[in-house]
Amino acid sequence: MRKSAYVAIAALTLGLSVQAQNAPTAGSFRYKWRDGQGLPHYSDSLTTDAIKYGYDLVNDQGLVIQHVDRQLNPEEREAARKVAEQQAEQRRQAEEQARNDAQMLSAYPDEASLQASQQQTLATIDQQMSTTRINLHSQEKTLTELLDRAADAERAKQPVPKDLNDRIAKQRDVVSGQRAALDREQASRDTTQQQAARQLQHYRDLKAAQAAQDR
Repeated sequence: MRKSAYVAIAALTLGLSVQAQNAPTAGSFRYKWRDGQGLPHYSDSLTTDAIKYGYDLVNDQGLVIQHVDRQLNPEEREAARKVAEQQAEQRRQAEEQARNDAQMLSAYPDEASLQASQQQTLATIDQQMSTTRINLHSQEKTLTELLDRAADAERAKQPVPKDLNDRIAKQRDVVSGQRAALDREQASRDTTQQQAARQLQHYRDLKAAQAAQDR
């Protein structure tokens, strides 16, 4: 065998010997934990109680080299899952709010531009409400005419024709629907106006914070 081969084998043997010396042995650490009363316990092997209460892995010098939390019961795991979901949702909402704030500041460089946009939105709702009022007035007029015709028949002591009664019932529904639509539009306008006020205040707060950072 060549000399170089002997050297390689010797080097490999030495390396394995060093690794074996540095490898931890079964007795090179202990397990430490506290029971339900807070009393400390030590063991050379991992016990059921250590897993139950959580434990520290302690080396020969008494130093903690690793901590393992106790196992959670099903109720605690479910509670932890719900907390994690809530925290994730809060982070998602915060990130979404940050994106919305950035978009608003980019879209409206000053307060006047934001207010102009808000007024345009309210003007659109007002226009729709005006159209609904006109329609409602027209439908109410038609209903009044039908009711007058029925009243004329009754004054003449004649039966009100079934067709007329059916048209009156249908027209009442139309008028009722128009009034409900107008109520919904008014509620929408009130909500939009309240949201605009909150949005404007939030915009002012963002601008103030931005100005403070730029100082």
